Amino acid sequence: MHLLPVLLAAMGTCLGLLVATATSANLAQLDTPSMLPTLRRQKRDWIWNQMHIDEEKTVALPHYVGKIKSSVNRKNAKYLLKGEYADKVFRVTEDTGDVFALERLDREKISEYHLVALIVDKNTNENLESPSSFTIKVHDVNDNWPVFTHRFFNASVPEMSAVGTSVTHLTAVDADDPTIAEHTAVTYEVLKGNEYFAIDQSGLISTTTKDLDRETKARYEVVVEARDAQGLRGDSGTATVLITLQDINDNFPIFTQTKYTFAVPEDIRVGSPLGSLFVEDPDEPQNRMTKYSIVQGEYRDTFSIETDSTRNEGIIKPMKPLDYERIRQYTFTIEAMDPTINLRYASSASAKNKARVIINITDVDEPPTFQQPFYHFQLRENQKKPLIGAVRAVDPDAAQRTIGYSIRRTSDKGQFFRVKKNGDISNEKELDREIYPWYNLTVEAKELDSSGTSTGKESIVQVHIEVLDENDNAPEFAEPYSPKVCENAAQGKLVVQISATDKDITPRNMRFRFSLGTEHSNFTLTDNHDNTANITVTYGQFDRERTKVHHLPVLISDNGRPSLTGTNTLAVTVCKCNEYGEFTFCEEVAYQVGVSVQALVAIFLCILTITVITLLIFLRRRLRKQARAHGKSVLEIHEQLVTYNEEGGGEMDTNSYDVSVLNSMRRGGANPPRPGLDARPLVYAQVQKPPRRTPPTVHGGPGDMAAVIEVKKDEADHDGGGPPYDTLHIYGYEGSESIAESLSSLGTDSSDSDVDYDFLNDWGPRFKMLAELYGSDPQGDLVY
Repeated sequence: MHLLPVLLAAMGTCLGLLVATATSANLAQLDTPSMLPTLRRQKRDWIWNQMHIDEEKTVALPHYVGKIKSSVNRKNAKYLLKGEYADKVFRVTEDTGDVFALERLDREKISEYHLVALIVDKNTNENLESPSSFTIKVHDVNDNWPVFTHRFFNASVPEMSAVGTSVTHLTAVDADDPTIAEHTAVTYEVLKGNEYFAIDQSGLISTTTKDLDRETKARYEVVVEARDAQGLRGDSGTATVLITLQDINDNFPIFTQTKYTFAVPEDIRVGSPLGSLFVEDPDEPQNRMTKYSIVQGEYRDTFSIETDSTRNEGIIKPMKPLDYERIRQYTFTIEAMDPTINLRYASSASAKNKARVIINITDVDEPPTFQQPFYHFQLRENQKKPLIGAVRAVDPDAAQRTIGYSIRRTSDKGQFFRVKKNGDISNEKELDREIYPWYNLTVEAKELDSSGTSTGKESIVQVHIEVLDENDNAPEFAEPYSPKVCENAAQGKLVVQISATDKDITPRNMRFRFSLGTEHSNFTLTDNHDNTANITVTYGQFDRERTKVHHLPVLISDNGRPSLTGTNTLAVTVCKCNEYGEFTFCEEVAYQVGVSVQALVAIFLCILTITVITLLIFLRRRLRKQARAHGKSVLEIHEQLVTYNEEGGGEMDTNSYDVSVLNSMRRGGANPPRPGLDARPLVYAQVQKPPRRTPPTVHGGPGDMAAVIEVKKDEADHDGGGPPYDTLHIYGYEGSESIAESLSSLGTDSSDSDVDYDFLNDWGPRFKMLAELYGSDPQGDLVY
């Protein structure tokens, strides 16, 4: 066995030499350019054996691995190793190139080591040959035995399963090289539990018997061994499998005893449990579906048996009241069955699934029993009756004790009724059907001992007292009427149709009669004999100035016994009407006048909102006017007189007033006045603006200016198409096309003017603006 690794290592070395030789030749060919001549210098190559080493060597360290060698043959050359494992795991002899392993290697940890070989000059440490990478492979030896992935496994299989039923699958892992079949071959064997289970070579565990009964044994412990027959040590791994049998419903329920005896008081409530039946079922709870039934006896309609699924018990409950005085013992046979049982695995039904039940009824001191489940009595309203009705209760026991009666305060808070010792009920106060038509009393019956003290046993019963109606309410209006009539209504005009109602019970033959309580009125009441009446105008023509609302007393009588009459006031409002008889204005009846708080708040909010908005608008306009007044100077105001209904459009407006006459008068010249509006010049090119701030050569007197203005006044007064007054248009800019520039005299300092315009103040209020504009100090006089 020890020769086999040695032979394999030798074969690997030979193969490594062949591969290295072929690789070197190929590299030489690849490094030769195709365009170079055939005769070239031979390249030096690395020369070493393919390196392999066995794992887990037992010889002394270090272990020889192989030799690296280069074609460089110099005395001053030395070999070096580079890489992660250099000088840690592997070491090279500098002179010879022999590679040694410094520790024992484990292929299962690292299977290959990658290193770099170098040959350098001993003195300068310069590379004499390009570095070369190589690999050291670790050969596997069969030094590991199979190991299971876990030491313990859990598995389950249904009980009573057939032979060969699969249970679970196990896997053991061998860490040796899987490419070598002999190293990882695993065999399985059951060491414990092989009488019930078996395992094949794939690791599958299966059953070997069909009699696995969970009720006999629920769990099995199976020990499985995995062995490596070719292992060096011959060891093996083991694992324990815990196999649990799954329950199936294969057992019948069996009563724990053949006879069940119960003692039950006769006052047990219907539907309450009186006893439990117990059975034994070895199956698990989810497979217990026991059903109980009465198979013999005459009391199937007296008792029922319900199944408690959590405990698998049978609970006996009475279906009707029990009475010791009638039946003192019940006897019947019961049976327990499981309809969901798997009959293929179940044994024959046992006779123990039947049992006998005996129920003994015990006497108890019962409370009194009323002769009726409830009582209904009738009583007319407005009467006090000594006997409305009587309730009776008896003691069902043999003692036949005395019974006392009382009315619960909560059912008669007004204390209208009283019950006597013998159960007679009377009323202490008169009743009003219109307030409470029914009274529901709770009467208690208490059992009394010989001394008259209550024994604590009591019963209650409901007593319904119906209050019968009496005709004790007078008729009244069916609704609150608010009739209106025009002040100029004609005779016989229908005002309103009224009807009546009665709080008492109104029979089908009830008839109401209507009449007026006064004869001195302008209204007539007509009874329609169908429980309605019409109110009409008697004379017509009402006087609103004297009476705006007429209050009519209307008498309404019924035909009850006794007949009752009621007076109802009808308020008729006199309104103003148009010619079509439509109401235009009415005085509201006093009791109908009223506005809700919400409406008053809404009206107040609306008024407040409108006031605030109006104030804001007023303030805004005022601020705008002040801004305009304080934001303009005299230099920004230019005026022009234009004729009525003609638009002033600046200097290019040829239809406006020609002020060249005024300008000419300021120069001392006088142009002839225009004979009329048709003789006005077409353009202002004919106007020559006088130069500003030049000393006047001709001093025109005030008389010339006055004459011109007089002429213009006369012209305006006799011009039928002219405006009745002068219009002042203000322009901030006269236009870029004007050759006369601005026509306003405000642009010229009044101190330079040679004309005194103060005489305009004497011409009256029509010339007040001109006097202010052409006065001596226009800037101080103007108010914006």
